[in-house]
Amino acid sequence: MKRLFTVLALLGLLSVQAQEMNPERLEELITQVSDTTAINGNSVQFAYKETLLICVYDENANRMRIITPVIKKEDLEEEQLLNALVANFHSALDVKYALSDEIIWSVFIHPLKELSDHQVLDAIDQVYSAAMTFGSTYSSTSLVFPGNTKKKEDPNKLLEKNKI
Repeated sequence: MKRLFTVLALLGLLSVQAQEMNPERLEELITQVSDTTAINGNSVQFAYKETLLICVYDENANRMRIITPVIKKEDLEEEQLLNALVANFHSALDVKYALSDEIIWSVFIHPLKELSDHQVLDAIDQVYSAAMTFGSTYSSTSLVFPGNTKKKEDPNKLLEKNKI
């Protein structure tokens, strides 16, 4: 088996490419799919399908996020908040709904260097989709992880079952 890996490596069939996303490439990708962009330091504000999105990155910390505002906290109904929390588990997939500065945001957060081009473009679309579907399907893609979201089980029993 070891010989097989050695032969494959020598032939170049077993090559591993590391992702090396950087701010310049990130900005290029955003510009490719945006209606307009405004770059200011380590952030890019851009219009995607006529919706404001913001990308903020920190190369030293190897972090980035793409965000868009969804709804003001004061306009939020309790059922919407609960649905958003359920969606974070089942249908928001790579993005999450989060609260900051009294606003619910659609948020994608990831290490910067490890991102592929495809992941950046997919993240932009998912952030947009999660914002657009807030209040209806609360989804970032057409995929949904199945779950028993309608089951009304006593939360205390559930917590007792999950104790270690």
